[in-house]
Amino acid sequence: MIDLNNYMLQGEPDQRERGYIWHTAIGLQQTDGLKTSDYLIATANRNINGEITLAEAQNLIYSYYKAKPAKKDDKTRTEEADKVSARVSLILAEKTFSFSPVEYIAIHRRLFEGVYKFAGKIRDYNISKNEWVLNGETVYYAGADSIRDTLEYDFAREREFDYKDISITEAVEHIAKFTSGLWQIHAFGEGNTRTTAVFTIKYLRTFGFNVTNEIFAENAWYFRNALVRANYRSLKQGIHATQEYLDRFFANLLLNEKNVLKNRDLRVNKSNYDPVNVPDPVSDPVNDPVNVPVKITENQQKVLLILKENPDFTAVQIAEKIGVSEKTIKRALGALKAAKLIERVGSDKTGHWVLR
Repeated sequence: MIDLNNYMLQGEPDQRERGYIWHTAIGLQQTDGLKTSDYLIATANRNINGEITLAEAQNLIYSYYKAKPAKKDDKTRTEEADKVSARVSLILAEKTFSFSPVEYIAIHRRLFEGVYKFAGKIRDYNISKNEWVLNGETVYYAGADSIRDTLEYDFAREREFDYKDISITEAVEHIAKFTSGLWQIHAFGEGNTRTTAVFTIKYLRTFGFNVTNEIFAENAWYFRNALVRANYRSLKQGIHATQEYLDRFFANLLLNEKNVLKNRDLRVNKSNYDPVNVPDPVSDPVNDPVNVPVKITENQQKVLLILKENPDFTAVQIAEKIGVSEKTIKRALGALKAAKLIERVGSDKTGHWVLR
């Protein structure tokens, strides 16, 4: 007979782990430029403090949006960010995993069911995406006809790989390479980076790594851009696919290294592009405003720093904080938008700013 005493029922994670799980879940929404609502944050805090379970938190989010009238053409996609954050948290809290394409597809379905009609379905059309880090160019993703076979092939090769006789650094680099290849397939119409991130976190746990931490949460966009750079090449323009940025991310994540992770370092060199047809590249105006290759004023610099901490601020609120007129701030915002340093997502009243 099976000795049931050898098995433990899974309970709720402890407070610290719940905090890391939610931090990661919310941070991952940045890969698609999404921002969660205050209600989601409040609900997450209730779970972290032990007032409600993860399942109850998810049900509260569902009920909130069921009662809230849906907005037509909601470009902020806050509902998506909230629901997917709750689902990421639930999946990361589970101590279950199966290394297979079926699991990978199931994670996509669980994350996006009711959000996308194609949740959990392999795309049957070809796609391309204009990437900021590539100045508008796209990575070449797997063709629709070969996605399933490519998934099976990559998973089979990874299963056969022997980690026994290599160093931990080599092992981490190999896992990064597998993750890069999995993402490049882009098996779904949308949500590929978030699905790949959740799957990777679960897979890394099978190696004994505890990866629900601030590295993923605070560098989700860097993670995506590093995946892009690992899968893009243009020999004509002297650009080569490189895994160095992804390796830095994983080294911080798993080996406690302190590599600097800045998105501006990943952006391809503008000298490799036709300046007539491709917009000028932009550095990191917030973390390194001095070295930004576009000229910005002192007020514009202040605006960028404020928007980094308060993306929901209106022109009036920014003006009050800096101590200048609303008209001055509107001019600064217009100039920053024209320089492609910021983008407004949603309406003037309910939207938010995204730094590029």
